[in-house]
Amino acid sequence: MLDVHRLAVLRAVVETGSIQAAATNLGYTPSAISQHIAALQRETGTLLMQRHGRGIRPTEAGRLLANHAGQIQTQIARAETALADLHAGKTRRLTVRYFATAGAVLIPPVIATFSRLFPEIRLELRLGKGLTGEAADAEIMVLNDTVHIPAGLQSIHLLDDPFLAILPPGHPLAGQEEIELGRLRGEPWIDNEWPNSLCRQTMLDACGAAGFNPNFVVEAHDYATAVAFVSAGLGVTMVPRLALSTLPATSFACLPVTRPAPARSIFVVVKETPEDHPALSAFLDLLRETAAAHAGEAD
Repeated sequence: MLDVHRLAVLRAVVETGSIQAAATNLGYTPSAISQHIAALQRETGTLLMQRHGRGIRPTEAGRLLANHAGQIQTQIARAETALADLHAGKTRRLTVRYFATAGAVLIPPVIATFSRLFPEIRLELRLGKGLTGEAADAEIMVLNDTVHIPAGLQSIHLLDDPFLAILPPGHPLAGQEEIELGRLRGEPWIDNEWPNSLCRQTMLDACGAAGFNPNFVVEAHDYATAVAFVSAGLGVTMVPRLALSTLPATSFACLPVTRPAPARSIFVVVKETPEDHPALSAFLDLLRETAAAHAGEAD
């Protein structure tokens, strides 16, 4: 039988790439790390690490075991959490999936009230994986007409989140109260959700409706990075209003967009009968209240 502790040591060596670094991270001596690896090799009858120049690297078997060690450690952590919940009287849990800006803006105000109303329930927040995400009671997500909702699920509209034009400080159009999207036709653009997403497609569709395709000169994976490039004067971009509070404290101009006025539609997807789950029903009520407050701020 494999020793779980030795598997964890092997994973540390593989992840750090050296016995010395693993020893430092785990609080052991290099000699103790080497002994654990040697014992694990005897248990498996397989070479797990091999010399490479002045250092070491894992064999295929070593990488395989290290990968499984990570999965085992995850399961152990979940077991420890479940046991702690049991001792604390939290025998039930509610799992909610979300995307980044929804997590940063919509969910935090809900948590304090929900935890007070349902102290016996553990609320787990996971990054969304789409409608087929594993074991979620609810998922907050952006939807449009192209997304099919599987049978047994229902989508509840939370709010429409308008996009705003983000311009460099000192841009000739920065002093306006709002901007027609077509006036950004000749500007260099900063992409902000590359390679693609429903939010990015909303931005592209709006530009298409205004008669142009953005000339992307910079690719970025998130709004904060894109806005940092805008602040440096490299181009313009558009971000949803909810994302504003998550942006870095840099200098930029922020204008409502018209003709057209693009917006992403945010929903929460749940099973068809959340009323059978009082905690979920209460969470949804709190979420709708929070979303309505943000929608009111945008009006």
